[in-house]
Amino acid sequence: MKHGSEHPDRRLLLKGTLAAGAAATGALTAAQGSARAATPRAATNPLVRHRADPHIHRHHDGRYYFTATAPEYDRIILRRSRTLRGIATAEEAVVWRRHTSGDMAAHIWAPEIHHIDGKWYLYFAAAPADDVWKIRMWVLENAHRDPFKGTWVEKGRIATAWDTFSLDATTFTYEGARYLAWAQKDPGEDHNSAVFLSRMADPWTLTGPQIRLTTPEYDWERVGFKVNEGASFLQRNGRVFMTYSASATDANYCMGLLTARAGSDLLDPRSWTKSPRPVFTSNDRTKQYGPGHNCFTVAEDGRTDVLVYHARQYKDIVGDPLNDPNRHTRIQRLGWKADGTPDFGVPVADGPLPAR
Repeated sequence: MKHGSEHPDRRLLLKGTLAAGAAATGALTAAQGSARAATPRAATNPLVRHRADPHIHRHHDGRYYFTATAPEYDRIILRRSRTLRGIATAEEAVVWRRHTSGDMAAHIWAPEIHHIDGKWYLYFAAAPADDVWKIRMWVLENAHRDPFKGTWVEKGRIATAWDTFSLDATTFTYEGARYLAWAQKDPGEDHNSAVFLSRMADPWTLTGPQIRLTTPEYDWERVGFKVNEGASFLQRNGRVFMTYSASATDANYCMGLLTARAGSDLLDPRSWTKSPRPVFTSNDRTKQYGPGHNCFTVAEDGRTDVLVYHARQYKDIVGDPLNDPNRHTRIQRLGWKADGTPDFGVPVADGPLPAR
């Protein structure tokens, strides 16, 4: 990597949402030519209240599919809309509920929806009823062309090299191979979670080496908890960008960035350069705090990149942040700098999205 123990009271949200772009299959999209920036039409922030760790998949049917963590941590919800703004008022369906005993009975966190080889998949984290902090990653499959219909089949737990705290699985394809990124506690390291990457044999099975891409090493990644989580990928301008979230899930929560050259070996840690400073943080002027657990999608024009994330509207939290339900889903246009790197700006204020 170039540089520029499970905890009983910590919810390490690592929602790995992958590079939305225009690709309907979840593949990383090729770099697009520069286009006049547009704002997602008439959307207002917060887009969806009380929904954290948002994930939006733009499908080839032209619709946006939305899922996120519900504050009760007991179910997986799904919405769809032909516009981003429409997600706010779209009917919400519960497509799966936690078990009443045994596995997948507690802490249902950070779901993501992906369409892979003609089937729908939901990736999420959950814990057993008798050990609610033994959080691991799980997969559901639905063969129906409409994810609101058919049956969501439990494909089981994603097995990793260690049986330790793990969550926020996200999947994508790169140069013809499918990958999974996730957050996990490395039992040999002094942190709560790091971000790992591996190839996949199928949508629920890893194959080959499991590589650690980033671990919390800077002070801003270690406030409250030593956390790297919530990976999301985007390919533009001859590079692959990986965002992730760091620190505790209060106002200290923020986003970091890794960058690799397109065509490089993503499983070689030397391919990645880590930014030494956070790229998206709390902002007193706009009154948005703890922004993170992001994903990317595109606006209705099919060209304008959109940043999707959650944040709170206040800094001070009484008690455990995990018991505070007011992380709301938000969106805003993602800008680009002259050097071809993303310009995240600041989390915008509540209200209609500004032109930028």
